[in-house]
Amino acid sequence: MKSNINILVFTPLVFCSNLLYKYCVNKFLKNAQILLFIIATIPIYAQVGIGTVSPDPSAILEMSSSTAGMLPPRMTSSQRTSIPAPAKGLIVYDTDLDFLHLYNGSVWTPLNFEARNNYKLIKDISDLAPELTAGGGSKYLLDENTLYEINGLIGLDYPVELNNGYMFGSDSGEDILTITGGTMFTGSTGGTIRRLTLRSPGGVIFNLNAPPTEDFVLKDAFIDSANNVGLVSGFRFVFFRAVIFTNNTNGIEFSNIGDLFMDGQGWDDSNGGIYKTFTGTFNSIEKEGGFMEVTTATAGIDITGITAITGAAQLKGVNFFGGGNYINGLSPYSGYNFTTDWDVDCPGIPLETDNNASGNFYYTGDLTTGFPQSINSSNVPVEIQGGGTFAVTNLFRFANPGGQGNNRIVYEGKKKRSFQAIASLSARVESASGNFYAFAFAKNGNLITESNSVIYIANDSQIQNVSLSSVIELETGDYIEVFVERLTGFGTDTLVIFSENVTIK
Repeated sequence: MKSNINILVFTPLVFCSNLLYKYCVNKFLKNAQILLFIIATIPIYAQVGIGTVSPDPSAILEMSSSTAGMLPPRMTSSQRTSIPAPAKGLIVYDTDLDFLHLYNGSVWTPLNFEARNNYKLIKDISDLAPELTAGGGSKYLLDENTLYEINGLIGLDYPVELNNGYMFGSDSGEDILTITGGTMFTGSTGGTIRRLTLRSPGGVIFNLNAPPTEDFVLKDAFIDSANNVGLVSGFRFVFFRAVIFTNNTNGIEFSNIGDLFMDGQGWDDSNGGIYKTFTGTFNSIEKEGGFMEVTTATAGIDITGITAITGAAQLKGVNFFGGGNYINGLSPYSGYNFTTDWDVDCPGIPLETDNNASGNFYYTGDLTTGFPQSINSSNVPVEIQGGGTFAVTNLFRFANPGGQGNNRIVYEGKKKRSFQAIASLSARVESASGNFYAFAFAKNGNLITESNSVIYIANDSQIQNVSLSSVIELETGDYIEVFVERLTGFGTDTLVIFSENVTIK
């Protein structure tokens, strides 16, 4: 009986002990979790060294190496400006512009000014107050050692003189300079403008007259709504690249410039007047790519005011369309626009290069009687002249000097090249039975022997057809003619030419 009582007493005690144990364990684990959470949320401050075991006390991170550097994220300008909500202080390397950029909380700021002393962000016209003072209160005179970044829409009250400064924007669609009814850029100095929209309702964009020691660069820009795009004159070097023109009443004039290079420019039919006018003397002109949509405008290009090109000019890959007047030209050749100073290869206008120079002349007299010429010597080549009359057709970079016979054609291109010359003649020789005659091309009066074509004279009434063909290399001023030579016989013979046709291309 006693034993049973002991068991009954012991059992509840064991059960209570187990409950207490579980309660204590659960309590401990719960408190441990709370402790770990508290520890995990407490900031831990420490220094990190890469390549060093003792980072500087002032630095949270120090990297040390004599063989390698640090690479920040690298991306294009478009990728950089597309970063959503960039943090203030964010740094990336722009692969389009080739230097670091820092986001200062509102705009991306370039960290490499390419040896310039100063940088100035223009967010309001008041930021240019010192430049207005420097310009005597009548213009904004830029500091040539300062990089000016235009941020947003800036309305100018006075013209800007670049003074060899650099003015740019980050986005030509958003960064805009505007002036109403006045001139935007003036003076006798050059400089650089990049990634901006230039807008002058009722006014003028450029009135630049510089000495031939100055340079002017305009890149990645829009020029819009000007009464006149204006004048760029006198510079040593002018470079326009990727510039779009819209809604301008009149275009731009380039005058007396050393070397003028234009690449990838576009003019749509919202523009009027003459899009581009060239006047005065140039060393070289090169315009490549882009388009000119000409419908109701006066002309796309006007070169009638050019007095001299001392080097060369090229117009290549510009697409002309719209059906209007594309070129006010100055060509001496019918159906063409440009002088021999130019190489022109553009859709919409005739091809004009030395490689397509060509010409033709032919006898215009009575084909049944022809024209006579006396032959007095043997083995002496002479030009076929007689008293024949000739006409010239399809002359391009060739000329016919006129005069007796009129059967000479002169090369006027600038580049030496090889031509295919072809001639056909119908001839009779009187008082020369049994003799041999040779016909050939001559260059500058010298016989081209490889072009010889020989005939045998059977009798006085025999009319023979003669064909000539030769590849002839010509330089500027070289000319070709058709010669005849009596190979056998003596005395005086009479050569009668019934037809003669010469083509070179």
